[in-house]
Amino acid sequence: MSTETSGLAIETAGLVKTFGTTRAVDGVDLRVPAGTVYGVLGPNGAGKTTAVRMLATLLRPDAGEARVFGHDVVREADEVRARVSLTGQYASVDEDLTGAENLTLLARLLGHGRPAARRRSEQLLAAFGLTEAASRQIKHYSGGMRRRIDIAASILNTPDLLFLDEPTTGLDPRSRNQVWNIVRAVVAQGTTVLLTTQYLDEADQLASRIAVIDRGKVIAEGTKGELKASVGAGSVHLRLREAGRRADAERVLRGLPAAEVQLDGDPVALTARLTATAGDSAAEQAARALAALTRAGITVDHFSLGQPSLDEVFLALTGHGTGQEGLPSPDDDPKDGVAA
Repeated sequence: MSTETSGLAIETAGLVKTFGTTRAVDGVDLRVPAGTVYGVLGPNGAGKTTAVRMLATLLRPDAGEARVFGHDVVREADEVRARVSLTGQYASVDEDLTGAENLTLLARLLGHGRPAARRRSEQLLAAFGLTEAASRQIKHYSGGMRRRIDIAASILNTPDLLFLDEPTTGLDPRSRNQVWNIVRAVVAQGTTVLLTTQYLDEADQLASRIAVIDRGKVIAEGTKGELKASVGAGSVHLRLREAGRRADAERVLRGLPAAEVQLDGDPVALTARLTATAGDSAAEQAARALAALTRAGITVDHFSLGQPSLDEVFLALTGHGTGQEGLPSPDDDPKDGVAA
């Protein structure tokens, strides 16, 4: 493998990590293009964090190969560390220091002189909207502010590759959007981001390509469109002219093969989720549904055909969701590296 000359930031082949009898990462193959956000999506216990720790040289693989910008993560660990930064699931800053003190201290540790460290700290605090909180101790920061200061600490020296391990876990929607904007800004400056997440909308918003991991294996990989198309399902959203005919419309749609019907909050609206079968696409099924409603004398004022959501893709691929209902391994403990 030669990732430096192939335009890849990361390339792995057959990557394996075991903890006792638990195979946390089970033969993972990844090809991450440089200069992009690459999403690694999976439930708790899927092996995402363990894979990141191996790529960041914090864990040694038991089998397989991994290269970061052409450097082997085992044999050339120092070269890899010089080009990467990691923001983990838990804040790595000192709770008793202020935001400014944390960034200045870390900048000094990274080799900046005292004036340069202060300037870099001030730049990042301003860029991340934390100037007003610069003199406050981190323990008094909100969850969103903690994540922003943590990411700021990760890019004191701009890395070629930034690992973001579930950066928005537990954040409110506003804070999540702020972190997403920061990720976009980092990538715009040329940094590659490998983002692990169990939030489907996060992967949908940020990642140009996505690997779906479940029980230590990559079970699907591609662009958002490719993953959605692979499921072969779609949804047709309907608005009827008469609310009194919705029950009739529901009955007609439920009579079609491979259709699941959901009644919307609007009394004239309903949605039919269509699953493609051999030789019968979701679009063809949608046309058949409209024809069936017309034959039943039900007037449709508006309809739209949509792709399946990433939620539907994940359910179709794994048979379970991505949240706390995921299937963690018995040894799923961040201290031991077997993490989400």
